[in-house]
Amino acid sequence: MKKNKYLKQVGDIKDRGIIKWQGMMLTEHVEMIRAWYEEDKHDAKPDLDETDLQLLQEELVLAAQRKCQVKMKSWKEKKFHYHIGTIRELNAKNRLIVYEDPEGLHRLPINELIGIWLID
Repeated sequence: MKKNKYLKQVGDIKDRGIIKWQGMMLTEHVEMIRAWYEEDKHDAKPDLDETDLQLLQEELVLAAQRKCQVKMKSWKEKKFHYHIGTIRELNAKNRLIVYEDPEGLHRLPINELIGIWLID
């Protein structure tokens, strides 16, 4: 008689343990669950309306004129990123914000910016 390696004797009952539950999940379900968990790791892109964009532009111009330190929040590759520095230039032609922090000059595309706060 051939012995099944997954069967174990529990009292008078032969049980397959956890093996019996593996067939309950279809591969499509497993893939959907993995995609769902992966999606939870991402930040949702904020939806800025015209008023938000106008306020953002006013804060940018004010920060550039005052040459004060700012904290900027951007959204790229499904994640929020924070930048702290002093705005050196607003490049309208290339739609870039050039800011400086202790590590040097950096460029941030304007379309990635979703928030700005002046630090005085």
